[in-house]
Amino acid sequence: MPLDASSTAEDVVGGADLSGKTIVVTGASAGIGTETARVLAKAGALVVMCGRDAAKNGRVADAIRAEAPSAKIETVTFDLADLKSIRAAAEHILAAHPKIDVLINNAGFVGGERRLTAEGCEMHFGANHIGPFLFTNLLMPALIKAAPSRVVVLSSNGHRQPGFDFDDLDFSKRPYNHWTAYSASKRANVFFAVALSKRVAPKGVTVNALHPGVIRTEVFRYVTPGEEKMVTDYSESHGSPVKSIAQGAATQVWAAVAPELAGVTGTFLEDCQIAPRDPDISSGKGVLPDALDSEAAERLWTISETIVGQRFAY
Repeated sequence: MPLDASSTAEDVVGGADLSGKTIVVTGASAGIGTETARVLAKAGALVVMCGRDAAKNGRVADAIRAEAPSAKIETVTFDLADLKSIRAAAEHILAAHPKIDVLINNAGFVGGERRLTAEGCEMHFGANHIGPFLFTNLLMPALIKAAPSRVVVLSSNGHRQPGFDFDDLDFSKRPYNHWTAYSASKRANVFFAVALSKRVAPKGVTVNALHPGVIRTEVFRYVTPGEEKMVTDYSESHGSPVKSIAQGAATQVWAAVAPELAGVTGTFLEDCQIAPRDPDISSGKGVLPDALDSEAAERLWTISETIVGQRFAY
């Protein structure tokens, strides 16, 4: 059967044997990150589960091992809002795994008061974009060595909303709204995939962003029940039923392992398909063409390098 919005991560993997593959998954201790790690480990991949809470990450890893005793799982603890923590984690992973077949940047959050990272980034922009930007680039030598390899960048259909402002990325000049900040960080995720894909395609590494669907997980832990209902109602009213966790993990697993995506890069995925370009912000579906703009992507790349204090050339 063709894959679609109702497909699960296990449907995507099918009977594939991922033995010999090393896959790094951020945000693996909850929600669709846990399901992604579980399904990939059961298929034989060595999964490096990354999360902020060592105990929580360990409990999830133990649960997967209990279900699949032969599962190969490692856990790494770090905070995507802390660049020093990211650098230490990347160094540890590279030392253990000189080749990485897939990196799935799954971690993300929404909600809360305006906060800044140590670098002065608004927290959504810092944790949802700058952290993955640095982590991915630090791991790129191992991805290049494993080529053909893949980078998967979790975005959202929230990238379609207005509010991305190059002149006020930290919300110091305009009223703060956590939904606007979240949407801006998700637009940044797509820009990142576009800019990185052009740099590493000649090295055999593909990079794609995606919308996993709307799923009731810990991503909503910092928003009110009313706000969560607002999101789920909007999704339902625009033809996208709320997904189960198994369904929510499907598109990123598809991005990671689907043979039909070999060589496909710099695009946006949704419901286990390549998403259509749709300029209508109100449609709630597809990828906004502005998010694939290479000039904007390059501008953000330069800003991101400045923030992390490091330049990356491939």
